[in-house]
This record gives sequence, C-alpha cells and structure tokens, in this order.
Amino acid sequence: MSNYTKLLNNLGELGLNNIKNNIDTYLNMIKSGEKSVIDALYELSNLEIKSKQEKAILACVKVANFPFLKELDDFDFEFQPSINKQEILDLKSLRFVENNENILFVGTSGVGKTHLATAIGIECAKHRYSTYFVHFQELMTQLKKALAENRLEIRLKHFSKYKVLIIDEVGYLPIDTDASNIFFQLISKRYEKHSTIITTNMPFSNWAEVFGSATLANAILDRLLHHSHVISIKGPSYRLKSKVEYFNGSSNAS
Repeated sequence: MSNYTKLLNNLGELGLNNIKNNIDTYLNMIKSGEKSVIDALYELSNLEIKSKQEKAILACVKVANFPFLKELDDFDFEFQPSINKQEILDLKSLRFVENNENILFVGTSGVGKTHLATAIGIECAKHRYSTYFVHFQELMTQLKKALAENRLEIRLKHFSKYKVLIIDEVGYLPIDTDASNIFFQLISKRYEKHSTIITTNMPFSNWAEVFGSATLANAILDRLLHHSHVISIKGPSYRLKSKVEYFNGSSNAS
C-alpha cells in the first residue's frame, strides 16, 4: 500500500473528508507550481474548518425546534408596509441578544409574526446562541405537567437557560391560574438575563383576559417590556394573499 493510499485512509479515519476530497486538486496545483505547499495546506485546512462550522450551524438550527426554516430574505416587506424594515434588519445584527433585550411581535393572525420571530431565531442559532422555539400552549402543557410531577423547577431551569427563547402565539387561548403563575415565574427567571421573543395576537391591554388577572398580566408585561423592541404589525394576512391574488386574477380575466 502506497503512502498516498495510507494518507487518504488516515484522512478518512480522522474525519477530514473535505481535505481528502480535494487533496488531488491541490497536489496537482503544487506539482504545476500554482500553489506552494504552505498555501495548499492552509487552503485545505480552511475548507475543513468551514465545513465543520457549517455543520455546527445546521445542528444549532436543528435543535432549536423551529416550525419552518424561513429567513428574513424570504419575508415580503412590501406586503406589510407598516413594518420598519430597518428596525428588523437592526435586530438581525443581534445586538438585542448581547443586551438581553426582548422582542414582542404584535398583530392579527397571518401578518407574519411567526415568520419574523423564526427568521431572527435562525440568525441567533447560526451565530451559536442557544435558541429554542416553542408554542405558548405547548410550553404551558409541559410546565403544568412538570408541576404535577413535582419537577417544575427543573423544567423552569431548562427553559430559562436558553440565550434566546421564542414563545409563539401568546394569547390565542386563555390559561388557568396555575399556568399564569408558572409563566410569570419563567419570565421572571429570564428577566434581564436572556432574551425572549414573543408573538401575540392580543393587544397588551387585553392580556388580563389571557392570564385571568390584571395584576399578573401587568407583572409579566412589566418584565417583558422593560428592555424590549415592540413590533406592531397592522396589515393583511399572508394566508389570504394567494386567494386574493387568485380572485383578482379571475376577475381581470373575465
């Protein structure tokens, strides 16, 4: 067995597959004088590092539990002119994460709240911030189950640890007193320590209806809004967009 074959085997054994797959190209460039040995080794090592970084990013995105993979480039800002695009792009810089600030997307169903929250979350995950997406009702189901099993503190610590926690659809259904108190505990544990992203269809003035208590609702909002960016979206539903376009097209054709 030649040393060349042994080298390929070693690279495979070490998991350096990008170097293995490109080594012939670089050996030929060294042979022709296009590259020095140092330059070739440097570029091969860069290929390997880039590949590992991409895999790590994909892993971070995968464990974040996103409902779909849509980024800001996929968002139609022209369809929702009430949104300040520059403000959203500034959030993409992730300064809010370093400052432990919250983001609250408020608007009726279908206006793009979840898309924007997910897109910013993906950006966070790509930059290796621990990120997790959860629907509000699912979150409360998990925490109430933990309460019944006498392990609430463990679950609260679990959800408190994420650098960015995205809680989707707060307010679609009211919750009972136990759940309201548990949610308050979670928000309190995260307050000024990590960033929380909320999407809600319920105006803040109506949160007492969700949590069954004006005092509790105000206490939760006080912690969420203290260091926050509130994005109010007033516009048509994306879910109705294709239907409107279809009917407009049919009307024009007739």
